[in-house]
Amino acid sequence: MYSIAEQRLSRLVDSGTGDLLVSGQVGLEKESLRVMSDGNLAQTRHPRALGSSLTHPYITTDYSEALAEFITPPSDSIPAVLDFLRDTQCFVYENLGDEFLWATSMPCVVAGETSIPIAEYGSSNPGLMKTVYRRGLGHRYGRLMQIIAGVHFNYSFADAFWPAFQEIEKDSRPLQDFTADSYFALIRNLQRFGWLVPYLFGASPAVCKSFLGGAETNLDTFDASTYYEPYATSLRMGDIGYQNNKEAKTGVKVCYDNLDAYVTSLSQAIETPCPEYEKLGVVVKGRYEQLNANILQIENEYYSTIRPKQIVDAFEKPVHALKQRGVRYVELRSIDVNAFEPLGINERQLRFLEAFLIFCQLHESPVIGAKEGEHIDRNELVAAHRGRDPRLLLYRGDEKILLRDWAREIISAMTGVCELLDKDLPGKPYSASLAAQQEKAQDADFTPSARMLEAMRREGEGFFHFALRKSQQHQAYFRSLDLDPERREMFNRLTGESLARQQTMEADNDESFSDYLQRYFSQ
Repeated sequence: MYSIAEQRLSRLVDSGTGDLLVSGQVGLEKESLRVMSDGNLAQTRHPRALGSSLTHPYITTDYSEALAEFITPPSDSIPAVLDFLRDTQCFVYENLGDEFLWATSMPCVVAGETSIPIAEYGSSNPGLMKTVYRRGLGHRYGRLMQIIAGVHFNYSFADAFWPAFQEIEKDSRPLQDFTADSYFALIRNLQRFGWLVPYLFGASPAVCKSFLGGAETNLDTFDASTYYEPYATSLRMGDIGYQNNKEAKTGVKVCYDNLDAYVTSLSQAIETPCPEYEKLGVVVKGRYEQLNANILQIENEYYSTIRPKQIVDAFEKPVHALKQRGVRYVELRSIDVNAFEPLGINERQLRFLEAFLIFCQLHESPVIGAKEGEHIDRNELVAAHRGRDPRLLLYRGDEKILLRDWAREIISAMTGVCELLDKDLPGKPYSASLAAQQEKAQDADFTPSARMLEAMRREGEGFFHFALRKSQQHQAYFRSLDLDPERREMFNRLTGESLARQQTMEADNDESFSDYLQRYFSQ
């Protein structure tokens, strides 16, 4: 079943180019809610000592002023990426006062929608656009959905890999076209096998009752303050998380057949009016409440577990960048914040995820038809809500297979990739990670979601007290570290530079916001 991946790997090795798979680049984006000492969502502004959230390259905000986001530069070293993420959070803690970073994906102690402050980015047109976009998200989906935190794993193959891979594939197209099609093959396989990520790494099997705000739910009651599902892995990835819920009504569905189909279908969603959003209004009482009344305001509104990405120039739409320069890297977005790790993720997870994406690239990947698309959506949903159920069946083609059996198959099929990645590394970390994931496939009690529920039962605590305890432990960890002086100096320098850059952007703001938006969307 996985023979194509094995054959491609063998051809790369036999041609002497297998080592190019070792040279890929990885990066992380980790979201963390700032909370007060009592666990309530912080109402303070993004600390000025951390710089401008509009222009800082590594420390910014996501939806809310309280939802910090930490970005690592791309690197060919996973330990270096984790070191940078650690140092970033260490620097943040030096400037947080009594606040701390919430240790889980799901928020807690939320006093309704109005208690969630939307991120502010200043008075420049780019800053206003980011804030208005967030206002629109709040109107469309509710603010609560937007403060669920996650970890994004960015990955790109080495530039030199693509001509070598194209050679063994005997493909004569322009390299940019071949590269883009190859990345889309990876993306389709990640969608097919993506349920494996919440099973192995899901860490949100429970949620604070305050998150649902009294709404009806099918979730079970864990205790007076907590809902859960007994076999859940990642409620964040389930139907209580952020979803695009207008596609079925409008008939717009993003297509992953190839880059042109993706750009065309995504552009259609951005350009097609939605009657429900038109009722909200765009400019209401003189203030922009959303960027437009279309199905999607901009590309980022489309929720997906993995995205093709290209580095954008200033004032460039992402779909334009993709169309002009192809795919630069992929962004895997289905990873929960790991409450058992101060950094929110660990090296063993990253080793597996890198090998997993390489395997998805090498495995055969036909286009996804309508029926398979429905099966993919269903598999992802049931894996999120019932992934640890030993009887859970997933769709594979027209047949059904036990999740655990399929998981063991895929993990075993990754052996060759991990052996290649391990070739010059002491301790064979990729194979060690693979063995650890195989152990989870054999016994779901080893998964983070099972460990979380077991800890809550053992300590006699609901989700809030578990998350608060882990958050306080992580706070103590970061405050015990001695940040390298050169790293601190770098972050202090970036703070000043980012604040100055935002000030310059605001001083140069000589175009009306409506003209700015019209010019942006006319690209």
